[in-house]
Amino acid sequence: MILKNALVYTPRHTFEPGQIVIREGRILPFAQPEEGEEVVDAQGLYALPGLVDVHFHGAVGHDFCDGDAEGLQAIADYEAGKGVLAICPATMTFSEEILNRVMDNAAAHENHTGADLVGINMEGPFISPRKVGAQNPEYLHAADAGMFRRLQARSGGLIKLVDVAPEEPGALEFIRECHDEVRISIAHTCTDYDTALAAFDAGASHMTHLYNAMPGITHREPGPIIAAMERGAEVELITDGVHIHPAMVRFTFNTFGDDHVILIADSMMAAGLPDGQYSLGGQAVTVCGPRATLTEHPETIAGSATCLYDCMKRAVLDMGVPLESAVRAASENPARSIGVDADYGSLAAGRYGNVILADKELNIHAVYQKGKRIR
Repeated sequence: MILKNALVYTPRHTFEPGQIVIREGRILPFAQPEEGEEVVDAQGLYALPGLVDVHFHGAVGHDFCDGDAEGLQAIADYEAGKGVLAICPATMTFSEEILNRVMDNAAAHENHTGADLVGINMEGPFISPRKVGAQNPEYLHAADAGMFRRLQARSGGLIKLVDVAPEEPGALEFIRECHDEVRISIAHTCTDYDTALAAFDAGASHMTHLYNAMPGITHREPGPIIAAMERGAEVELITDGVHIHPAMVRFTFNTFGDDHVILIADSMMAAGLPDGQYSLGGQAVTVCGPRATLTEHPETIAGSATCLYDCMKRAVLDMGVPLESAVRAASENPARSIGVDADYGSLAAGRYGNVILADKELNIHAVYQKGKRIR
C-alpha cells in the first residue's frame, strides 16, 4: 500500500510532505504504485511512527503480572488500537515464583494480533524499601544476578530493562556484572549523587519515571537526577498531567535533550476503563479521573490510567513540548533503548510499516500495523 500526501515524520525528526510505501509489512524507499495496490490519500494529516511503550503495567482490566494469556492479548489489542504497536510491559515487585509465571506467559505469547510484545521491563523487586511507591514491600529482594538470569531464561530473553536502587547492598556489583546482558535503570531509590554516579560508571544508563520515587534536586544535594544528566543517561517521563508538572516536563526536554527523553504511560489495568476500584501489584487502587492512588494510602500515586499516545498528545497540547520532540520521545528513543529500533519506532525504510495518521489536533484518524489498517 501507499500513503500519499501526508506530513511524514522523517528520520531527521522533521515533518515533510511525502509518501510512505509499505510492501510485505515493511517500509520501502520511494516506489511507483503497482497494479492493484491500495493508495490512501492522507492529505492534511500527520504520519507518525507507531509508538513504543517500555514502561506500563496493564489496561482494560488486565495486568501484565496476572500472567494469563487472555489478559496479555487484551492488553496488546488495546495498545495497538491506541497507536502503541510495540510493548515492553513492566513487572511489579513479586516473588520469583510469581514472576516465573509472568515470564512463562510472555514467552508463550504469539504476536498474531495487537501490539507486538518486544520486551519486558523488570521494575521490581531490586528496589529500596524506603521508596517502594505502589510496589509491594513484602516481596522486596536484594539485586541478584542469579535470579535475574533464571527469569531471563524463563522469558526466552525478553527482559530488556532491569530496575535497581544502587544504594542497596549488592546493587553496584549487580550492575557491574549484568550491564552487558540487559539495560539497567536506576529506580525507586534513595541514592545520593555520588552513588548514582558510581552506578552509571558501573554500567547503568537509564532512569525510571524521572522525579518519581527518587530524591529531588537541591543546591547542596544534587541527587541522582543531576548525576543522570551529567552521565548522559536516558530518562523516562510520565506526561499524564498527574505525575509531573508541565514546567518540569519542559525543563527535562531542555536539559537532557529530546534524544535522551523517553515518554512512558506507566498505566495500570484501569486504562481504557471508567473510574473505580482496581489493583496493582496485589494492592487496591482507586481511580478518579486521571489520578490513580493506593486505596489505603491515597497520597501514593499508583501508576496512571491513560495510554502512551494520550501522554504524548498531552505533552504537546498542554505542556508546550514541540511535536517533533514528543514523537521522538514516544517512538524512536524507546525503541533504541531496548534494542528494537531496526524494526520499530521510525518511518525509515526497512522498518515495519507501523503508521499513525493524525490531524493537527493529534486526533487519531487511522492506525496501520505492518501495512494493515487496524483502526
